[in-house]
Formats: sequence, C-alpha cells, structure tokens
Amino acid sequence: MEGIFTFLGVFTGHGIGMVMAHLILVAGVALLVAKYATTTLRAVPTGTQNIMEAFLGGVISMGKDVIGEERARKYLPLIATIGIFVFISNMIGIIPGFESPTANINVTLMLAMVVFIYYNYEGIRENGVKSYFAHFMGPVPALAPLMFPIEVLSHLSRIVSLSFRLFGNIKGDDLFLWVLLMLVPWFAPLPAYALLTFFAVLQTFIFMILTYVYLAGAVAMEDDH
Repeated sequence: MEGIFTFLGVFTGHGIGMVMAHLILVAGVALLVAKYATTTLRAVPTGTQNIMEAFLGGVISMGKDVIGEERARKYLPLIATIGIFVFISNMIGIIPGFESPTANINVTLMLAMVVFIYYNYEGIRENGVKSYFAHFMGPVPALAPLMFPIEVLSHLSRIVSLSFRLFGNIKGDDLFLWVLLMLVPWFAPLPAYALLTFFAVLQTFIFMILTYVYLAGAVAMEDDH
C-alpha cells in the first residue's frame, strides 16, 4: 500500500524491499515460536508447547477426513508450515504500522506455486507418470481429447484460485483497517480487530484444507474410482 506508513518501510521504502523485510519478520516470529515450543519438551505440555501440539493435532484431524490419517501425518510438515506462515503473515497486518506479506500477490502466488508443484510431484511419484496423466483423460477414452485440456486448465486455475483468494481477502482486510484507523482511530477499530482476526484464521484454514484436497486428488486417485 504505497504511501501508508509502516515501521519497516522507514528503512526499506515502499516496494519489494518492504515486502522482503516483512517476510523476514514473519520467518523470525515463526522460528521463535518453534524454538519456545521445543526448548523444554514435557510429557504434560504447557505454554507454547501446548499451543503447538494442539495446532498440529488439529492439522492432522483436518486432513484425516480428506486424505486419511496416514497421509495426513505424512504431509503434516508441509501443511503445518504453510499454516504457520500464512497465519502469522495475516496477523501482522492487523498491527498498525505493519503490512501483511500475504497482501502482496507475489507472495501468495509463490505459495500457490509451491502447492501446485508439490501435489503434482507427489501424484507422479505415487502413481507413475503414465497413470497420473491418464487420470486427466476422463473415464471414456473417446472423450480424452476434450477432457485432457479441460483438466489441465482446471489444475492451472488452482494457482489463480489459491493466490488471488488469499491476496484479495487479506488486502481488503488491511485496507479496511487502515480506513478505520484514519477515520476513527480510537473506538471503531476495536470490534474490527476481532473480525479481522477471525478472517485471518479463516483464510489460513481455507489455504490449508485446499492443499490437503489437492494432495488427495493427486495421490489417492484410486479412491476416486
């Protein structure tokens, strides 16, 4: 958001430098959370460890109904990392003087590309190149010339869907908050913070569950038949 004050923008200016600075900040916060969660592991978790274990358990439960518990655990590192990164990125923009990295289309596009490349790689690795792309042909061989380009476009559209959904919602939330802060800086933002926090969690959940869904469609093709 060109021209809007940010603490990091004082040093980097507006543009790619400020986005990179906020990405480094998000990575630093994520590493600090991981460090505090694993510094003193206890059989009965408390504090940060308790929060992280609850989060990881929730991620597995989320994926269990979509892809099965075994695969949900297998892909836990990817989904949990995406969840932590997206959530922290979304939440940073709620703090006045900071900007959400996920309010930049380049960041969300790269996240979507990571998911796209990874689930296709897993689909090919699990099923083989021939079986994986045969799935694009549809159930009737005669319709294969029609179905294949439609399936390819459908998969490519997932990049647009994932990236623009997250970008659009977080960008809109940030602009909404900035307008409130400029108009009525003392009272109106208070209920808005609760609403924006809810949206930050919701968008994180949507990105994670869609990643599980795309992985399920790629690696569990035999279940579709």
